[in-house]
Amino acid sequence: MKLSKSLSVLLSLSLALFFLTAAIAFPILFRPFYYSQADALNLPEQLGLEESVIHEAYDEVMDYLVYGAPFGTGELRWSAEGQAHFADCRVLFRLDFLLLAISAILLVLLAVLYCRGIRFHHFLGRSPAFWSAAGLSAVFLAAAVWAILDFDGLFTAFHHIFFPGKTNWVFDWRTDEIILILPEAFWARTGALVLVLCLGGLWLTTLALWLIRRYRKS
Repeated sequence: MKLSKSLSVLLSLSLALFFLTAAIAFPILFRPFYYSQADALNLPEQLGLEESVIHEAYDEVMDYLVYGAPFGTGELRWSAEGQAHFADCRVLFRLDFLLLAISAILLVLLAVLYCRGIRFHHFLGRSPAFWSAAGLSAVFLAAAVWAILDFDGLFTAFHHIFFPGKTNWVFDWRTDEIILILPEAFWARTGALVLVLCLGGLWLTTLALWLIRRYRKS
């Protein structure tokens, strides 16, 4: 049996990347999540729009972002500047899907190596999955504290990082009505969902691997 420190680090990074990108992909691909949040936030009543109008606008934007369909927002107004921002978002969405696929392939390859006798070093007696979960938990905890203290500041910093030099993410609802159906409360709930899915998946994986290891030793 051969222990590998480098492959252990690679496994930790691959697990973190897989669960993070998968958690991000879920609300992107699972549209009923948005529908449920639009209903929970009473968007039709608050905006004076039919539910079908809201759903159609969201669906057209997501079809553009995910499938490359022509851009549109249903019956809602949109501007060239707004479309440019969504074009930037489409690049990030595709990057997320690409990283999800790469991390999944890496995990499969590492599983094959494990089946062939390679074992992963446990730094400080902890598994690679533990370090993935602990590392992302620390990052998410810091982000959660920041969001509680200053959500607008976190939201702005996020856009400066992922859209450097751009200002078209600052929407004017009079020219880009799509922003009305994507309020900050929705993004906060989406962030919470990503956090729960990512960390939940990682910690459950950590627990499962620990139980398997304990069972084999008994």
